[in-house]
Amino acid sequence: MLALRNLLALSIKYKQHRGSRAFLSSIPAPKEDIIQVGKYSINYVRVGNGPHNILCAPGALGSIWTDFRYQVKGIDYEKFSVVAWDPPGFGKSRPPEREFTIDFYHRDADIAHQFMKELNIPKYSLLGWSDGGITSMILAAKFPDVVQKLVIWGANSFILPKEIEAYKKIKDVSSWSTKMREPMIELYGEERFKSYWAKWVDTMEALFKAKDGNICSDLLKDIKCPTFILHGEKDPLVEGVHVSHLHTHITGSRIHLYPEGKHNIHIRYADDFNRLVQEFLLLK
Repeated sequence: MLALRNLLALSIKYKQHRGSRAFLSSIPAPKEDIIQVGKYSINYVRVGNGPHNILCAPGALGSIWTDFRYQVKGIDYEKFSVVAWDPPGFGKSRPPEREFTIDFYHRDADIAHQFMKELNIPKYSLLGWSDGGITSMILAAKFPDVVQKLVIWGANSFILPKEIEAYKKIKDVSSWSTKMREPMIELYGEERFKSYWAKWVDTMEALFKAKDGNICSDLLKDIKCPTFILHGEKDPLVEGVHVSHLHTHITGSRIHLYPEGKHNIHIRYADDFNRLVQEFLLLK
């Protein structure tokens, strides 16, 4: 009886404080699982029982827990069902190792589409951060019948010359802060992390040269679903011009700005971010 009362008390506390980052940090991580998608072993979590399905797409080298801890644990499980994945070759979706080719955004979008088919989820919304935002835009453009709504932040559809120079400056991960390096070293080991990041920077430069900086700008016109673009105005990696470009070329899109926000607004402003995203996804 005491155990039942404790369980009920935890349930009430969970509902009252679900948006709190401190509370969310204390919730045990949901069980991860593996599903085979072609030659790829995809690591993922699936939580919630709500009618609106969501796929969370991490950024470069990112994983479920480095990038989406506060969304996986913080979104209303009664209204939403949340899937978060480690993209092919990232996180625990190895082997095989990550393939760094200039078409990797399109490849990830195609695999994500097939991944959701394998999970028997025919329609869903996308939450895409940074590289995951690019993948999500491509997926929404190529497979409009399966995407209900699109939420992106820290994402860009083209690369500026000065951004390539900025990537080169942070190619050597030893220049990163300890806080930024540690999660990646824990996930990959030091040598793989160094190698992966250097390959990512090299691939961005190769893509820039091969396509004159275009990543997916030509596909923006094909995004038909309601789209929400969030942006930290102090983002050191993605300039405001990208937000204006996306808003102009994605029909009917809306914007929300965080004046003091940087690249990881979904982590720094997790409570407010989750509230805004859920309100957008529930709009009829």
